[in-house]
Amino acid sequence: MTDRQFIEVHGARENNLKDISLNIPKQKVTVFTGVSGSGKSSLVFDTIAAEAQRQLNETFTAFVQGFLPHYGQPDVDRIEHLNAPIIIDQKRVGGGSRSTAGTYTDIATLLRLLFSRIGQPYVGPAYVFSFNTPQGMCPECEGIGKTVQLDLDKILDRSKSLNGGAILHPEFKVGKWMWKMWAMSGLFDPDKPIADYNEEELNALLYGVPDFKVSWGAFGSKYEGLVERFNRMYISGKFAKDAAAMSDRNRAVFEQFTTSQTCPVCHGGRLNEAALNCRINGKNIAELSDLEATELIKFLKGFTDPVAVKVAARLSERLQHLVDIGLGYLSLSRETSTLSGGESQRVKMIRHLGNSLTEMLYILDEPTVGLHARDVVRMNTLLKALRDKGNTVLVVEHDPDVIANADHVVDLGPMAGTHGGEVVFEGSYEALLNADTLTGQFLKQHLPIKQKVRQPTGQMTIKNANLHNLKNVTVHIPTGVLTVVTGVAGSGKSTLINDVFLAQHPDAIAIDQSRVTANSRSAPATYTGIMDDIRQTFAKANQVSASLFSFNSAGSCPNCNGLGVVYTDLAFMEGIVSPCEICEGKRFKPEVLEYHLRDKTISDVLDMTVEDALAFFTEKKIKAVLQSMNDVGLGYLKLGQPLSTVSGGEGQRLKLATELHKRGSVYVMDEPTTGLHRSDIGLLMGIIDRLVDARNTVILIEHHLDVIRQADWIIDLGPEGGSAGGEVLFAGSPHELKNCERSITARFI
Repeated sequence: MTDRQFIEVHGARENNLKDISLNIPKQKVTVFTGVSGSGKSSLVFDTIAAEAQRQLNETFTAFVQGFLPHYGQPDVDRIEHLNAPIIIDQKRVGGGSRSTAGTYTDIATLLRLLFSRIGQPYVGPAYVFSFNTPQGMCPECEGIGKTVQLDLDKILDRSKSLNGGAILHPEFKVGKWMWKMWAMSGLFDPDKPIADYNEEELNALLYGVPDFKVSWGAFGSKYEGLVERFNRMYISGKFAKDAAAMSDRNRAVFEQFTTSQTCPVCHGGRLNEAALNCRINGKNIAELSDLEATELIKFLKGFTDPVAVKVAARLSERLQHLVDIGLGYLSLSRETSTLSGGESQRVKMIRHLGNSLTEMLYILDEPTVGLHARDVVRMNTLLKALRDKGNTVLVVEHDPDVIANADHVVDLGPMAGTHGGEVVFEGSYEALLNADTLTGQFLKQHLPIKQKVRQPTGQMTIKNANLHNLKNVTVHIPTGVLTVVTGVAGSGKSTLINDVFLAQHPDAIAIDQSRVTANSRSAPATYTGIMDDIRQTFAKANQVSASLFSFNSAGSCPNCNGLGVVYTDLAFMEGIVSPCEICEGKRFKPEVLEYHLRDKTISDVLDMTVEDALAFFTEKKIKAVLQSMNDVGLGYLKLGQPLSTVSGGEGQRLKLATELHKRGSVYVMDEPTTGLHRSDIGLLMGIIDRLVDARNTVILIEHHLDVIRQADWIIDLGPEGGSAGGEVLFAGSPHELKNCERSITARFI
């Protein structure tokens, strides 16, 4: 056995890792497990993946490196025998309205090729069937399938004048540069209500005046009407951004003042008339793109033309990958911005399953997120297929079936945060079952099916729901108990609860599965909202402004702008990060650190763990949030720790803590076990039980079998995903589910 049969990691110290060294076998599936925050992601993503990517990027020229993402050198002595990495994380695919499941996976390219070869009447080469090229897109909606117009009733308050704030868009409000164009044009009285404008004045305000310039002192600019200006900036101009690609805040503002409708020319088909008139067996390319993958595979059978047979076979092979990975319910026209984190990750995998590369290093982050127990079996088959092609596969995972499927297991711990960061076990799954680690202990334990269920206090009814794939669903959700909504991916769980139920019950506290957005300026104290209260408490005790106690505002150290570190950019070389010499990493001006609250400075408080802060603070509001954080097992987190260093599971619990101290009566949680170790599940169930015992209604969308077994009431959707789902197969207590023959969940519980 040669040394090159292992990836050798020596002295890894990234985040909470405690100078660990280990050998990872090549051409095997290695699963990294351990409690949330134990250091799994720090080792696999922040150390191994980052170093592999950095070394790969350094093989390119300095010019090319300038266009690539920068990966800093991780805090590790050395890593030997790395392979070229392919990193498949859980970040949502995103993309604008032009990015679909078909374009992202390149399956749409093959469908376009098929139409260019055998579609009738003949139109031309493949790019004529692309809605992202000028030759193929619908001239009206430019390939989006929808048209967006400015809604004048939403942007104008006609009872007001220009000076009185008649234009309601925040970028055009009184005093803004754009507002001045109309107010200073001299075309109308700025104190006259819009409702009193004559037709000529209103036309000038909305649609402009030809060849008219507005003078701005030393220079002038072309006059534009409100509609012209808005369209150029937000809808069709060179700098206009697709709504799906905007930030959440900008998109909310944009949608507030616009209305969208299906394009009246292409009727949502996105393509021009010639492309849509070209058909294969009576169907055009837009109609085939709207079919689910399983249906499209059926359509592609039966060609006799040798060219068609060859292209259809390749197309069917790629579509079958979608089915194998549990996404057979997706259509090629599904916009990628609507995919969940789990769906995004699996769509990314599709791009790699069709290649013939070997000796690669595949790194996956919890690939079973959002997967039903039935589909986990399929995922294990895919991981083995990647390995059998001669690749090394590293997986961060909590799912016991994936851990059991591993050739080699690395368990990190023993606990989380500062109490973790060590390798507590390396070896086979069988050996792990007998190991004295939290993972070893909990793999042997399964929560039983709950026999004594709580009795509901009433019910909330969803009537005749038909959204997406739901088939006229009427279902009763009992109040005062724990209801778990189950079913395979794509069966309609999220549609039923997140879309239909929450629309009927807007007061419900909803906790989704999106990851906590992290940057170097956000921390647990800022994310949970207690930072404002801490600042106010310091300000009151010292009779000064609260803004002094913010490292993002007046109190920040001027040298490092409140970051605590200074970044030195070295162009294409890796930048240098060094502690700030002025504040010594404390982030605040020296004079701010002169102020104290019970003998502690603001910097001391941000360096406290949640446990320490709980003992320190007497203020009721702050204490309530800290207690919530402690209850979800985050007592070891520091209040000022950058959220960029928080793991997925820690982020999920931080979100829970932020929402759970709010007063509500109905709580909806979408896969709250995402990123949680089995030892954390009991903690989560304890919190949920306390909520229900306090006479609240809790509804979970969940795949985790231990959570399903602990429900008072189960609603199971299916039987499959997409058009083969959307029915309620079962509604009742857990011990009755096993008698439901159509339910796939019943076979696994």
